[in-house]
Amino acid sequence: MTFKAVCKLEDLWEGEMEAFEVDGEEVLMVWPEGGEPCAFQGLCPHQDIPLVEGKFDGKVVTCRAHQWTFDACSGKGLNPAGAQLSRYPIKIENGEVLVQVEGIKPSTFA
Repeated sequence: MTFKAVCKLEDLWEGEMEAFEVDGEEVLMVWPEGGEPCAFQGLCPHQDIPLVEGKFDGKVVTCRAHQWTFDACSGKGLNPAGAQLSRYPIKIENGEVLVQVEGIKPSTFA
C-alpha cells in the first residue's frame, strides 16, 4: 500500500477542511478542533456532492445539497445515522501529510 503526499501540515489548520485528489479519488482532509487530522472520502455518500463545498464547524461536516452531517473525527453519519464516510489512513512525515487510498472503497448510502 502506497501513501501519497497531499499537503504540508502547515497548510491545514485545526478547524479547517480541504479537498485533494489522490489516485483519482476525491479526499477530504479535516482537522477537527481538539483532534488530529483525518482523511475521508471527499464525496457525500448520498449523491456524490463534493463535501468541501459544504460547511465544517470544527466538529461536524455538512453536505451543501441535503444537509447530511458527519462527525469529523470518525466519519460516522449524524444525520442520517446510518450513513458513514470511508476513512483513509494518513501519516505525517517531515511536515508532509500522506494519505493511502488504495484498497478503500468510498461508501454509498441512498
